[in-house]
Amino acid sequence: MTLTQLQEKTRAKFASSGSTYFAVMLATLAVVVLLSNIGASKGVLIGPVVGDFSIITDGGFFLFPLAYILGDVISEVYGFKAARLAIIVTFLLSAFASLCYLIIIALPGFDDDFGTSKQVALEGALGPVPLIVLASLLAFAVGQTLNAWVLVRMKARLGERGLVGRLLGSTVVGEFADTLIFCAIAASVIGITTFSGFLNYLLFGFLYKTLIEVLFVPVTALVIKTIKRREPSYAAS
Repeated sequence: MTLTQLQEKTRAKFASSGSTYFAVMLATLAVVVLLSNIGASKGVLIGPVVGDFSIITDGGFFLFPLAYILGDVISEVYGFKAARLAIIVTFLLSAFASLCYLIIIALPGFDDDFGTSKQVALEGALGPVPLIVLASLLAFAVGQTLNAWVLVRMKARLGERGLVGRLLGSTVVGEFADTLIFCAIAASVIGITTFSGFLNYLLFGFLYKTLIEVLFVPVTALVIKTIKRREPSYAAS
């Protein structure tokens, strides 16, 4: 039985994706991922935390958890098809942005000292982004798809009950897959060359993003309940 058939057979309700709320969340999701990709090109060292131990992460760490919170809301309210559409649109926009960065860098600039320094700065800031975007695209597509699939499948079995369990369960699965894939590709791009550094990067990324989503579960649940009440197509389903 497919996920769609399971949704139709059980008590799970979903709103139509042709609404203003969905459009706003889709646009916000795309912006969050684009900004995260740029921020992720910078390696960040936080610490020392204990003794000489420092946390290794990237410049997008504070922003990216919002993408999964938005993904949870979209999946819970609008269903797997809408979540998949949001993932595809964000994927394509990120790829388009990466192409634009390459073109901007390749365009001939002024050859005076000011123009040369700006070109160097631009290459340093946006040059690594295509590789970061590749890591982000693969990680985002797999992680968000698993996140949506787990959440919607749990809802198809439980109906409206167990919202917190759905949010937590889908988060753990999606975030781990996302973080593992992203870190495996992006680590060397931002200058992480040792296994211990990679493990630090991976574990902190997963634990941090999961913790943020856990802390925001009450807010996420409140947003979900509010949108469900305001979506006429949800109430009618």
